[in-house]
Amino acid sequence: MIFRRIAAPALLTASLLALTACGGSANLNPLGWFRSGGVKEVAVIPEGGFLDEQENRGLVADVVELQVLRTQGGAIIRAKGLPPRLGYWNAELVPENFERPENGTLTYMFRITEPYYRTETGRPRQRDVYVGRFVSDTKLRGVRTIRVVGANNTQSARR
Repeated sequence: MIFRRIAAPALLTASLLALTACGGSANLNPLGWFRSGGVKEVAVIPEGGFLDEQENRGLVADVVELQVLRTQGGAIIRAKGLPPRLGYWNAELVPENFERPENGTLTYMFRITEPYYRTETGRPRQRDVYVGRFVSDTKLRGVRTIRVVGANNTQSARR
């Protein structure tokens, strides 16, 4: 009778205290049974980088016209491209070599996104796409030629 009243709770308390002193890796500690182990941070980088960093636009079919317009503090490069059919969008002059001149030539790729669906050919004036890019005087230092590259041709302008 005395065992049930005094010894059993004392034995239970002693065993509980003994188990709480166990190491964390054995999982015998009852205070840690329902606690989360914490969040492990793992960086997963896809092979080839993220989609935001990848250029998925193609080159415009033809670069029809190129103008370099002088402005205060630099120049505006204005190019007209002619894609093969209607619906091309998201056009941009993308610099090569981080916009550093190579042998006095500053090169830009005329990038454009193809439509997601089949479109009509249309007339050439309907397909014209204009892009522009401001280039500061500091980036134009030492530049003699500005070149815009398309899929079928290249246009150049001398300063």
